[in-house]
Amino acid sequence: MGIPVKLQVFEGPLDLLLHLIDKNKIDIYDIPIVEITRQYMEYIREMERTDLNIMSEFLLMAATLLDIKSKMLLPKEVNEEGEEEDPRQELVEQLLQYKLYKYMSYELRDREMDSDRVLFKEAAIPQEVQEYTEPVNLDELLGDLDLRRLNQIFQEVMRKKADKMDPVRSKFGTIEKEEVTLSDKMSYVEEYAMLNGYFSFRQLLARQRSKMHVIVTFLAVLELMKVGKIQITQEKTFAEIMITSMM
Repeated sequence: MGIPVKLQVFEGPLDLLLHLIDKNKIDIYDIPIVEITRQYMEYIREMERTDLNIMSEFLLMAATLLDIKSKMLLPKEVNEEGEEEDPRQELVEQLLQYKLYKYMSYELRDREMDSDRVLFKEAAIPQEVQEYTEPVNLDELLGDLDLRRLNQIFQEVMRKKADKMDPVRSKFGTIEKEEVTLSDKMSYVEEYAMLNGYFSFRQLLARQRSKMHVIVTFLAVLELMKVGKIQITQEKTFAEIMITSMM
């Protein structure tokens, strides 16, 4: 009476081949196909044939190994580039890919186990701390830039806007309040900066259609400069003030 032996369970034929390669300490790029085929066939003869679907996968690999074994006995084929083709190449690529996925599954399993030992807690930062904004030193932010020069350009543009007004027609009709928000103007300056990249401060203000737009644009430039979305430079005193997009 034979002694019953419990065989190691493998996830598939590639898993079995990797086991045989590791067990025999074989170079995966130089598989001794005759010996591996012999050991593989011995294993599937001992398998319980209760699941025909699983057996069919192992038998298909057995047929592949026998096919490779027969090709190894024949003269090697030469491809179009004049190089000899190795019948084992496709099998080696499948084994390497399977080995990669197998080790990736081990890594994911380990991470899942580690996550069970990690506790997460929502942040308990007071609302006033979250809303706190560090004060900005405008003089330090501007550096060597002359703030008086900014104001000078601002006043020049405002004066030009006033000169363009018709002194007679401006007294006719009802002047309605023009709604211009700082957030809208900041979005406008951001978009203009991204499109132009590098432009003059005077050029930006000159594009505004009214005094109110000029004032809010001036404030928007200062706000965007504070948050680092634009940079203002002046090469020398009284030179043109230039704006560079940092987005």
